[in-house]
Amino acid sequence: MAQLPRARFAPVAYAKEAADSQASPLISLHDESKWTPLIWCLADFPPELFETAVSQLIHHPEYNSTLILRSETVSETTSDFNSAVPVIKNLRIVRDIHRRLLPRRPGRDAGLEQHCTLYALEGKGDATGSTPTVLVLTPLKASGESLPYYHPAVTHLAFRYIARDPTILRIEAIPISGAPTDVNSRLYRTCLALLETLHRYGWGAMTNYKKRVLHDCIIPRESYQDLYLIMRERHKHLVNTWQESTDPLKHVFEDIGIATFLMLLWKDMYTSPKSARGTEVYSAEPWKSWPRPLAGFLDLGCGNGLLTHILTTEGYQGAGIDLRARTSWSHYPATTQSQLHVEALDPTELDDPALLAAHHHLRPGIFIIGNHADELTPWVPVLATLCSASGYLSIPCCAWTFDMRYERSSNVAYPTPGGFVESLNLGGDGSNSSSYSSYRIWLASLNLHLGWKVECETLRIPSTRNWAVIGRTRMSEDATQLAQFERCAKQIVESVRERGLFKTRRPEGKVGLDH
Repeated sequence: MAQLPRARFAPVAYAKEAADSQASPLISLHDESKWTPLIWCLADFPPELFETAVSQLIHHPEYNSTLILRSETVSETTSDFNSAVPVIKNLRIVRDIHRRLLPRRPGRDAGLEQHCTLYALEGKGDATGSTPTVLVLTPLKASGESLPYYHPAVTHLAFRYIARDPTILRIEAIPISGAPTDVNSRLYRTCLALLETLHRYGWGAMTNYKKRVLHDCIIPRESYQDLYLIMRERHKHLVNTWQESTDPLKHVFEDIGIATFLMLLWKDMYTSPKSARGTEVYSAEPWKSWPRPLAGFLDLGCGNGLLTHILTTEGYQGAGIDLRARTSWSHYPATTQSQLHVEALDPTELDDPALLAAHHHLRPGIFIIGNHADELTPWVPVLATLCSASGYLSIPCCAWTFDMRYERSSNVAYPTPGGFVESLNLGGDGSNSSSYSSYRIWLASLNLHLGWKVECETLRIPSTRNWAVIGRTRMSEDATQLAQFERCAKQIVESVRERGLFKTRRPEGKVGLDH
């Protein structure tokens, strides 16, 4: 059955003359503060979905404000409510969630604790008596303290589902003394954005909407965000010293995000290195004692070298290789420069054990990074298999197969089990009909063909090409099976060599010399 089109959002500023048809403003008991209705719109979903809709507002405030990082639940209760929670005439408190709002930039904005309280109509004898139709947000601040900039100037903010004819959603507030509430005020504009969000969430709840892209499938959001804030402060100065012609805001923060993800991934993957030094040495920089690939990392096609630089700066051993040195390379510290190499990699030679052994970067236990590695992208799992790597991360961009551009009509995916495509978190409309989706399915099936358990993540980085496939576990550790996976990799290399289409690009500059 075709899905109904989403109802149009048509907000209306509240007018006092509308009180009779829409229900009077809320009345707080034991408090003389006056509730002020601000804005309303039609509600296009039934009351039993109100709680589902507002749960998004409660648990994901960052969706409605770029200044908020996330919220953390402090406590949740259905009794013994905090005295800061308002008692409202004709309403009964059903549940209260005490949350903490964390700012995206803690050096600029303060955090804030807040009560999110759900109310149902008092005196209902049927099932509707337990159905919440009001959500009240109550910020907690000490006397004399001001609210953070990201929070509206109110002592309470209410979202109401009013089941009259017509059924409406309305936002009311108890503004801080002197705060303007007219349609040009910041408070009104904030309520307008919140009402639109609630209207959208209600429609999503009614149509069983599911997010097309899932983040934080491998690394928990909280761990990632907390470390990312630290890494951003440590490396954001690179924006001001950017040497390339590309956009520094995109590239610097993108590679900070990828480095953050890798540091946490490695922490989960590996065993802590034994060291005579106590961990207290690293109390200010705990990641310095975190597990990491003992054989280091290899950043294939490292480009401007920024990812290699960030990881090297944070104490991780590894190297970046590319066909030519970039302007940035000579501006990094000596420790980073020594890890950046002009090198042409010919994967069609590496099925020969002697040639593979001579390649000092591709050693057993290495972790391979393919960050937008272009024509080397499909080779990442092949190389990882041949050199017995401990794992890899591949973020595909341009669609390449082993020796030509990817074409859906001429590249058939390797055999996969049922439900495999659905597990890849490809996003889009779910049809997977785009060329890029088809390419990612082919890449993922290749990884599986080579014996790697396929894990996918949509990274939190400022790039439209933020889908990553991760290999960190073999499908089997049995020696016979591993030998079979290696034969599969060698068969790929041999078939590419026989076609004779792959051409190793020549390195630019003086190979073997410092840049």
